[in-house]
Amino acid sequence: MTLPTTGPLGITDIVGEFGGTAPHSISEYYGSDTVPSSGTISINDFYGTSNEYNIDYLVIAGGGGGGGHYYGGGGGAGGYKNSYNNEVSGRNSTSLTTFVTTPGSTYTLTIGAGGLTGTGASIQGSNGADSVLIGESTISTLGGGGGGAWSVSSTGLAGGSGGGTSGYSTTGAGTGATGQGFDGGASGASEGAGYGGGGGGGAGGAGYSAANITPWGIGADGGVGLASSITGTAVYRAGGGGGGDWQPGSGGAGGLGGGGTGAAGTSDNTCPTSGIANTGGGGGGKRATLPCVGESGGSGVIILRLLTTRYSGTTTGSPTITTDGLYTILTFTGSGSYTT
Repeated sequence: MTLPTTGPLGITDIVGEFGGTAPHSISEYYGSDTVPSSGTISINDFYGTSNEYNIDYLVIAGGGGGGGHYYGGGGGAGGYKNSYNNEVSGRNSTSLTTFVTTPGSTYTLTIGAGGLTGTGASIQGSNGADSVLIGESTISTLGGGGGGAWSVSSTGLAGGSGGGTSGYSTTGAGTGATGQGFDGGASGASEGAGYGGGGGGGAGGAGYSAANITPWGIGADGGVGLASSITGTAVYRAGGGGGGDWQPGSGGAGGLGGGGTGAAGTSDNTCPTSGIANTGGGGGGKRATLPCVGESGGSGVIILRLLTTRYSGTTTGSPTITTDGLYTILTFTGSGSYTT
Protein backbone atom coordinates (compact mmCIF):
# COMPACT_ATOMS: atom_id res chain seq x y z
CA MET A 1 0.00 0.00 0.00
CA THR A 2 1.42 3.36 -1.04
CA LEU A 3 2.49 5.69 1.77
CA PRO A 4 0.53 8.97 2.05
CA THR A 5 1.62 12.02 0.10
CA THR A 6 0.83 14.49 2.89
CA GLY A 7 0.33 14.55 6.65
CA PRO A 8 2.16 12.75 9.47
CA LEU A 9 4.73 10.16 8.43
CA GLY A 10 7.24 8.34 10.62
CA ILE A 11 9.69 5.45 10.70
CA THR A 12 6.91 3.09 11.84
CA ASP A 13 4.97 3.81 8.62
CA ILE A 14 8.09 3.19 6.52
CA VAL A 15 8.82 -0.11 8.28
CA GLY A 16 5.19 -1.17 7.76
CA GLU A 17 5.53 -0.63 4.00
CA PHE A 18 9.11 -1.77 3.32
CA GLY A 19 9.86 -4.19 6.16
CA GLY A 20 13.47 -4.47 7.30
CA THR A 21 15.40 -5.61 10.37
CA ALA A 22 15.25 -4.00 13.81
CA PRO A 23 16.69 -1.77 15.13
CA HIS A 24 15.49 0.42 12.24
CA SER A 25 17.06 3.57 10.87
CA ILE A 26 16.14 5.64 7.86
CA SER A 27 19.42 4.73 6.10
CA GLU A 28 18.17 1.12 5.91
CA TYR A 29 15.86 2.22 3.11
CA TYR A 30 18.26 3.81 0.64
CA GLY A 31 17.02 3.17 -2.92
CA SER A 32 13.51 2.08 -1.90
CA ASP A 33 11.12 3.05 -4.71
CA THR A 34 11.96 6.70 -5.56
CA VAL A 35 14.11 7.29 -2.46
CA PRO A 36 17.73 8.26 -3.34
CA SER A 37 20.26 5.42 -3.13
CA SER A 38 22.98 7.59 -1.58
CA GLY A 39 23.52 10.96 0.08
CA THR A 40 21.20 12.69 2.51
CA ILE A 41 17.66 11.32 2.87
CA SER A 42 14.81 12.32 5.16
CA ILE A 43 11.31 11.22 6.10
CA ASN A 44 9.97 13.59 3.43
CA ASP A 45 11.62 11.44 0.70
CA PHE A 46 9.15 8.64 1.56
CA TYR A 47 5.94 10.51 0.84
CA GLY A 48 4.03 8.63 -1.89
CA THR A 49 6.46 5.71 -2.05
CA SER A 50 5.50 2.03 -2.16
CA ASN A 51 7.14 -1.36 -1.86
CA GLU A 52 4.90 -2.61 -4.68
CA TYR A 53 5.70 -2.19 -8.36
CA ASN A 54 4.50 -3.41 -11.75
CA ILE A 55 5.91 -6.03 -14.09
CA ASP A 56 4.52 -6.27 -17.62
CA TYR A 57 4.78 -9.42 -19.71
CA LEU A 58 4.41 -10.90 -23.18
CA VAL A 59 3.99 -14.69 -23.30
CA ILE A 60 4.07 -16.59 -26.63
CA ALA A 61 3.98 -20.37 -27.07
CA GLY A 62 5.74 -22.45 -29.73
CA GLY A 63 4.26 -22.43 -33.24
CA GLY A 64 2.73 -25.52 -34.84
CA GLY A 65 4.52 -27.50 -37.55
CA GLY A 66 3.22 -27.53 -41.12
CA GLY A 67 1.38 -30.55 -42.54
CA GLY A 68 3.18 -33.24 -44.53
CA HIS A 69 3.07 -34.59 -48.08
CA TYR A 70 0.48 -33.34 -50.58
CA TYR A 71 -0.42 -29.65 -50.16
CA GLY A 72 0.03 -29.58 -46.40
CA GLY A 73 -1.66 -26.92 -44.31
CA GLY A 74 0.42 -24.27 -42.57
CA GLY A 75 1.08 -24.51 -38.83
CA GLY A 76 -0.78 -22.19 -36.47
CA ALA A 77 1.08 -19.60 -34.43
CA GLY A 78 1.66 -20.07 -30.72
CA GLY A 79 -0.85 -18.55 -28.31
CA TYR A 80 -0.18 -14.90 -27.46
CA LYS A 81 -0.93 -13.02 -24.19
CA ASN A 82 0.18 -9.47 -23.43
CA SER A 83 -0.20 -6.99 -20.56
CA TYR A 84 1.92 -4.09 -21.82
CA ASN A 85 0.53 -0.59 -22.40
CA ASN A 86 -3.02 -1.73 -23.22
CA GLU A 87 -1.79 -3.56 -26.33
CA VAL A 88 -4.13 -6.34 -27.40
CA SER A 89 -3.61 -10.01 -26.68
CA GLY A 90 -4.15 -12.78 -29.24
CA ARG A 91 -7.33 -12.90 -31.33
CA ASN A 92 -7.38 -9.11 -30.80
CA SER A 93 -8.62 -9.58 -27.24
CA THR A 94 -8.31 -7.19 -24.30
CA SER A 95 -4.88 -6.55 -22.79
CA LEU A 96 -4.27 -8.52 -19.59
CA THR A 97 -3.65 -7.19 -16.08
CA THR A 98 -0.09 -6.18 -15.15
CA PHE A 99 1.54 -8.09 -12.30
CA VAL A 100 1.90 -6.10 -9.05
CA THR A 101 4.81 -7.51 -7.07
CA THR A 102 7.10 -6.86 -4.11
CA PRO A 103 10.82 -7.64 -3.61
CA GLY A 104 11.60 -11.31 -3.00
CA SER A 105 8.98 -12.83 -5.31
CA THR A 106 10.17 -15.47 -7.80
CA TYR A 107 8.83 -15.77 -11.33
CA THR A 108 9.35 -19.06 -13.20
CA LEU A 109 9.22 -19.21 -16.98
CA THR A 110 8.86 -22.15 -19.36
CA ILE A 111 9.37 -21.50 -23.08
CA GLY A 112 7.49 -23.72 -25.55
CA ALA A 113 9.33 -25.41 -28.44
CA GLY A 114 7.98 -25.34 -31.98
CA GLY A 115 6.08 -28.35 -33.35
CA LEU A 116 7.58 -30.51 -36.10
CA THR A 117 6.49 -30.56 -39.73
CA GLY A 118 4.90 -33.79 -40.94
CA THR A 119 7.29 -36.12 -42.77
CA GLY A 120 4.97 -38.59 -44.48
CA ALA A 121 1.87 -38.87 -46.65
CA SER A 122 -0.61 -38.81 -43.78
CA ILE A 123 1.40 -37.13 -41.01
CA GLN A 124 0.08 -33.89 -39.66
CA GLY A 125 2.36 -31.25 -38.27
CA SER A 126 2.58 -31.54 -34.49
CA ASN A 127 1.39 -28.84 -32.13
CA GLY A 128 3.89 -26.48 -30.57
CA ALA A 129 4.55 -26.67 -26.83
CA ASP A 130 2.93 -24.35 -24.29
CA SER A 131 4.72 -21.39 -22.70
CA VAL A 132 4.02 -20.70 -19.01
CA LEU A 133 4.80 -17.72 -16.74
CA ILE A 134 4.14 -18.25 -13.02
CA GLY A 135 4.11 -15.12 -10.89
CA GLU A 136 1.29 -13.57 -8.86
CA SER A 137 -0.90 -15.72 -11.12
CA THR A 138 -0.21 -18.23 -13.90
CA ILE A 139 -0.18 -17.00 -17.50
CA SER A 140 -0.24 -19.96 -19.90
CA THR A 141 -0.39 -19.95 -23.71
CA LEU A 142 -1.15 -22.94 -25.93
CA GLY A 143 1.18 -24.21 -28.62
CA GLY A 144 0.05 -23.54 -32.18
CA GLY A 145 -1.98 -26.20 -34.01
CA GLY A 146 -0.24 -28.48 -36.50
CA GLY A 147 -1.14 -28.22 -40.19
CA GLY A 148 -3.21 -30.91 -41.89
CA ALA A 149 -1.69 -33.53 -44.21
CA TRP A 150 -2.99 -35.76 -46.97
CA SER A 151 -5.76 -38.32 -46.39
CA VAL A 152 -6.96 -39.23 -42.89
CA SER A 153 -5.16 -36.41 -41.07
CA SER A 154 -6.16 -33.62 -43.43
CA THR A 155 -7.80 -31.22 -40.97
CA GLY A 156 -5.56 -28.74 -39.15
CA LEU A 157 -5.26 -29.13 -35.39
CA ALA A 158 -6.62 -26.80 -32.72
CA GLY A 159 -4.10 -24.79 -30.68
CA GLY A 160 -3.18 -21.29 -29.59
CA SER A 161 -3.84 -20.46 -33.25
CA GLY A 162 -5.31 -23.18 -35.48
CA GLY A 163 -3.45 -25.15 -38.14
CA GLY A 164 -4.47 -24.88 -41.80
CA THR A 165 -6.30 -27.69 -43.57
CA SER A 166 -4.63 -29.82 -46.23
CA GLY A 167 -5.61 -29.26 -49.84
CA TYR A 168 -7.02 -32.80 -49.81
CA SER A 169 -9.85 -31.91 -47.46
CA THR A 170 -13.14 -30.04 -47.61
CA THR A 171 -13.43 -29.93 -43.82
CA GLY A 172 -12.85 -26.92 -41.58
CA ALA A 173 -9.47 -25.91 -40.26
CA GLY A 174 -8.03 -26.01 -36.75
CA THR A 175 -9.51 -23.56 -34.28
CA GLY A 176 -7.58 -20.98 -32.28
CA ALA A 177 -8.04 -20.49 -28.53
CA THR A 178 -10.09 -17.65 -27.08
CA GLY A 179 -7.83 -14.74 -26.19
CA GLN A 180 -4.79 -16.32 -27.87
CA GLY A 181 -5.07 -16.70 -31.65
CA PHE A 182 -7.21 -17.13 -34.75
CA ASP A 183 -8.38 -20.18 -36.72
CA GLY A 184 -6.45 -21.71 -39.58
CA GLY A 185 -7.56 -21.47 -43.19
CA ALA A 186 -9.65 -24.07 -45.03
CA SER A 187 -8.89 -25.47 -48.45
CA GLY A 188 -12.30 -26.05 -50.00
CA ALA A 189 -10.77 -28.77 -52.17
CA SER A 190 -11.37 -32.42 -52.90
CA GLU A 191 -8.94 -35.24 -53.62
CA GLY A 192 -7.14 -34.83 -56.91
CA ALA A 193 -8.23 -31.22 -57.42
CA GLY A 194 -4.71 -30.00 -56.74
CA TYR A 195 -5.65 -27.15 -54.51
CA GLY A 196 -3.12 -25.71 -52.09
CA GLY A 197 -3.18 -26.09 -48.34
CA GLY A 198 -4.78 -23.53 -46.04
CA GLY A 199 -2.66 -21.08 -44.07
CA GLY A 200 -2.11 -21.40 -40.33
CA GLY A 201 -3.85 -18.94 -38.05
CA GLY A 202 -1.95 -16.05 -36.50
CA ALA A 203 -2.32 -14.09 -33.27
CA GLY A 204 -3.74 -11.12 -35.19
CA GLY A 205 -5.68 -12.75 -38.04
CA ALA A 206 -7.05 -16.02 -39.41
CA GLY A 207 -5.13 -18.13 -41.88
CA TYR A 208 -6.22 -17.62 -45.48
CA SER A 209 -8.17 -20.24 -47.40
CA ALA A 210 -6.43 -21.70 -50.43
CA ALA A 211 -7.25 -20.11 -53.79
CA ASN A 212 -9.22 -22.55 -55.96
CA ILE A 213 -7.56 -21.95 -59.31
CA THR A 214 -8.22 -24.70 -61.86
CA PRO A 215 -6.45 -26.91 -62.66
CA TRP A 216 -3.81 -26.08 -60.06
CA GLY A 217 -4.00 -24.28 -56.76
CA ILE A 218 -1.69 -22.18 -54.71
CA GLY A 219 -0.91 -22.48 -51.03
CA ALA A 220 -2.72 -19.95 -48.84
CA ASP A 221 -0.93 -17.33 -46.75
CA GLY A 222 -0.62 -17.62 -42.98
CA GLY A 223 -2.52 -15.25 -40.71
CA VAL A 224 -0.85 -12.08 -39.49
CA GLY A 225 0.70 -11.87 -36.03
CA LEU A 226 0.57 -8.98 -33.58
CA ALA A 227 3.02 -6.15 -32.92
CA SER A 228 4.18 -5.26 -29.41
CA SER A 229 6.50 -2.47 -28.25
CA ILE A 230 7.27 -4.11 -24.90
CA THR A 231 11.01 -4.04 -25.74
CA GLY A 232 10.86 -0.39 -26.83
CA THR A 233 10.45 -1.14 -30.55
CA ALA A 234 7.35 -2.48 -32.28
CA VAL A 235 7.97 -6.09 -33.35
CA TYR A 236 5.49 -8.49 -34.98
CA ARG A 237 5.38 -12.04 -33.61
CA ALA A 238 3.12 -15.12 -33.81
CA GLY A 239 2.34 -15.19 -37.54
CA GLY A 240 0.83 -18.33 -39.09
CA GLY A 241 2.63 -20.64 -41.53
CA GLY A 242 1.84 -20.64 -45.26
CA GLY A 243 0.13 -23.62 -46.91
CA GLY A 244 1.97 -25.90 -49.34
CA ASP A 245 1.13 -26.43 -53.02
CA TRP A 246 1.02 -29.74 -54.89
CA GLN A 247 1.73 -28.87 -58.52
CA PRO A 248 3.22 -25.85 -60.34
CA GLY A 249 1.64 -23.21 -58.14
CA SER A 250 3.33 -21.34 -55.33
CA GLY A 251 3.48 -21.95 -51.62
CA GLY A 252 1.72 -19.55 -49.30
CA ALA A 253 3.63 -16.76 -47.59
CA GLY A 254 4.18 -16.90 -43.86
CA GLY A 255 2.11 -14.45 -41.84
CA LEU A 256 3.86 -11.28 -40.70
CA GLY A 257 5.42 -12.17 -37.37
CA GLY A 258 7.64 -15.16 -38.08
CA GLY A 259 5.42 -17.56 -40.04
CA GLY A 260 7.24 -20.01 -42.34
CA THR A 261 6.66 -20.18 -46.10
CA GLY A 262 4.76 -23.09 -47.64
CA ALA A 263 6.46 -25.36 -50.16
CA ALA A 264 6.01 -24.54 -53.85
CA GLY A 265 4.95 -27.02 -56.51
CA THR A 266 7.01 -29.34 -58.67
CA SER A 267 8.22 -26.67 -61.06
CA ASP A 268 10.02 -24.89 -58.22
CA ASN A 269 10.81 -27.98 -56.17
CA THR A 270 11.26 -26.09 -52.91
CA CYS A 271 10.87 -27.13 -49.29
CA PRO A 272 8.84 -25.20 -46.72
CA THR A 273 10.59 -23.00 -44.20
CA SER A 274 10.36 -23.11 -40.43
CA GLY A 275 8.67 -20.50 -38.30
CA ILE A 276 11.23 -18.01 -37.01
CA ALA A 277 12.71 -18.93 -33.64
CA ASN A 278 11.41 -17.05 -30.58
CA THR A 279 8.43 -15.58 -32.42
CA GLY A 280 6.00 -18.51 -32.06
CA GLY A 281 5.49 -18.43 -35.85
CA GLY A 282 3.87 -21.47 -37.51
CA GLY A 283 5.85 -23.68 -39.90
CA GLY A 284 5.11 -23.87 -43.62
CA GLY A 285 3.19 -26.78 -45.17
CA LYS A 286 4.88 -29.40 -47.39
CA ARG A 287 4.02 -30.45 -50.93
CA ALA A 288 3.98 -33.81 -52.70
CA THR A 289 6.87 -36.17 -51.93
CA LEU A 290 9.83 -33.80 -51.90
CA PRO A 291 12.10 -35.20 -49.12
CA CYS A 292 12.19 -32.16 -46.87
CA VAL A 293 13.22 -32.68 -43.26
CA GLY A 294 13.82 -30.57 -40.19
CA GLU A 295 11.21 -27.84 -40.65
CA SER A 296 9.27 -26.79 -37.58
CA GLY A 297 7.23 -24.10 -35.95
CA GLY A 298 9.15 -21.29 -34.31
CA SER A 299 9.91 -21.56 -30.59
CA GLY A 300 8.14 -19.24 -28.17
CA VAL A 301 9.37 -16.38 -25.99
CA ILE A 302 8.53 -14.64 -22.71
CA ILE A 303 9.41 -10.97 -22.16
CA LEU A 304 9.26 -9.07 -18.85
CA ARG A 305 9.42 -5.27 -18.45
CA LEU A 306 9.98 -3.35 -15.19
CA LEU A 307 11.50 -0.12 -13.88
CA THR A 308 15.29 -0.27 -13.81
CA THR A 309 15.26 1.12 -10.27
CA ARG A 310 13.40 -2.06 -9.26
CA TYR A 311 15.48 -4.54 -11.24
CA SER A 312 17.21 -7.00 -8.88
CA GLY A 313 19.57 -8.66 -11.37
CA THR A 314 18.70 -12.11 -9.99
CA THR A 315 17.93 -14.45 -12.89
CA THR A 316 18.46 -17.99 -14.12
CA GLY A 317 18.30 -19.23 -17.69
CA SER A 318 20.42 -16.47 -19.25
CA PRO A 319 17.78 -14.00 -20.51
CA THR A 320 18.84 -11.16 -22.77
CA ILE A 321 18.84 -7.91 -20.76
CA THR A 322 18.17 -4.59 -22.52
CA THR A 323 16.90 -1.17 -21.48
CA ASP A 324 14.33 1.27 -22.83
CA GLY A 325 14.49 4.64 -21.12
CA LEU A 326 13.70 4.08 -17.44
CA TYR A 327 12.87 0.40 -17.95
CA THR A 328 14.75 -2.91 -18.04
CA ILE A 329 13.55 -5.67 -20.37
CA LEU A 330 14.26 -9.37 -19.81
CA THR A 331 13.80 -11.55 -22.90
CA PHE A 332 13.71 -15.27 -22.13
CA THR A 333 14.26 -17.58 -25.11
CA GLY A 334 14.86 -20.55 -22.81
CA SER A 335 13.29 -21.54 -19.53
CA GLY A 336 14.48 -19.77 -16.39
CA SER A 337 13.45 -17.53 -13.51
CA TYR A 338 13.55 -13.98 -12.20
CA THR A 339 13.53 -13.05 -8.51
CA THR A 340 12.36 -9.52 -7.75
